[in-house]
Amino acid sequence: MGAQWKAKHREAAANAKGRIFGKLAKEIQIAARAGADIETNSRLRLVLEQAKKASMTRETWERAIKKGSGVGGDAVQYTLVKYEGFAPHQVPLIVECLTDNVNRTVAQIRVLFRKGQLGAEGSVSWDFNHVGMIEATPDTADADPEEAAIEAGAQEVEEADEGATLFITEITDLDAVQKALPGQGFTVTSAKIGYISKNPVDPTSLSEAQLAEVEEFLEAIDGNDDVQNVYVGLAG
Repeated sequence: MGAQWKAKHREAAANAKGRIFGKLAKEIQIAARAGADIETNSRLRLVLEQAKKASMTRETWERAIKKGSGVGGDAVQYTLVKYEGFAPHQVPLIVECLTDNVNRTVAQIRVLFRKGQLGAEGSVSWDFNHVGMIEATPDTADADPEEAAIEAGAQEVEEADEGATLFITEITDLDAVQKALPGQGFTVTSAKIGYISKNPVDPTSLSEAQLAEVEEFLEAIDGNDDVQNVYVGLAG
């Protein structure tokens, strides 16, 4: 039984890694539309840094750049589509997908939302702020996120995973802030435009069983190959 569990665990880990690589490859392709030169394409440079940290092979990310920039004649065009609705127990969320087949994606999303509630455009996004989101790590132990935010022009800061800081900006300030942060002692690891809930649901208002239902629902959404980003109105 133990050996079977280990095999299943390894398979699950491999599948998760495959999904991460798939999402990163799409991000690389989208970024490469603006050019394959990382010296002049800051978005591509950031995505490549994430891909390398995730141990994506050089062959894989180079192939993604060629597809995105149209080199080699095998370019794939992805469309960004957004879905809004609720997870179980009225937890709001916004789902962004990158797809080469919108009909396929919407059919899959409808199935995934059967345990929640798929809403019309605008049904949830009014309760989210559309912002720039920059994750950065301090170069030294005494680097001050609050001070860096003020100097770089960010609006807010939040703690992120593994000692990183999330700098929240106006959409129009995203590029300027990410360029300014290195001068304030922070290394930028990712930068994108996303959504942050204005009134997130307090998880303590849900029972353990209810919270488990929400988490199971979100895992199923995030596990779809076309889903690129999931923004959830759940505190913490």
